[in-house]
Amino acid sequence: MNKKINYQEIIQDQMTVSKKLLTTYYELGLNETELILLIQITRFADEGNHFPTPFELAQSGSFSEEEAARMLRKLVQKGFLSIEKNDSEQTPISESYSLEPLMEKLYEEDAAVVNRDEENIGNIFILFEQEFGRPLSPFEIETINSWLDEDGIEPSLIKAGLRESVLMSKLNFKYIDRILREWKKKGIHTVQDARKASQQFHQGKSDNNHQTNTHPKRDTSFYYNWLEGD
Repeated sequence: MNKKINYQEIIQDQMTVSKKLLTTYYELGLNETELILLIQITRFADEGNHFPTPFELAQSGSFSEEEAARMLRKLVQKGFLSIEKNDSEQTPISESYSLEPLMEKLYEEDAAVVNRDEENIGNIFILFEQEFGRPLSPFEIETINSWLDEDGIEPSLIKAGLRESVLMSKLNFKYIDRILREWKKKGIHTVQDARKASQQFHQGKSDNNHQTNTHPKRDTSFYYNWLEGD
């Protein structure tokens, strides 16, 4: 008679492994054996053993105790693994492996990208308020969010649209929206392309318009720089 399957034991036997680690370990500079060793360290930690010996690690792999010890030293040297000393009043001094350095390497690039994106988006609102000389209204904030989220326009391109409106002495959201939609219609998705299109527009306007504009203009010297490149 077959033994009845204990599904509770199956559930308790599971452990979580990072998908990102499994798909990018080679790009980080790890090989398959080192990856298995790190997963085994995680498994031992789940079982309450936070500092398995090379011998214990070798029992669950195809590598020897000496190879396990060598890999552990290499992983520490390469900054994938660290050894933490636990010193508390409740427990005697002991050591444990920490995979925190590995997680930092695994996700620090993504975090940096997110931080840069958040910083760029935050700067947009600051730049608009500086140019308009006042806090933005809820409708204006929603308009900028719409450009970002619904239209998928890059923050740098929105800033370029603002600069173009200042350059044209038409500082209002309707005009900026018109600029951005015109660029999108023409397939302009980068600041470089927008700069080139704006240069061509202003050159053509200069050639065809010889009349003197008597209206006072604000200082746009900073914004001319964006046409000439950073």
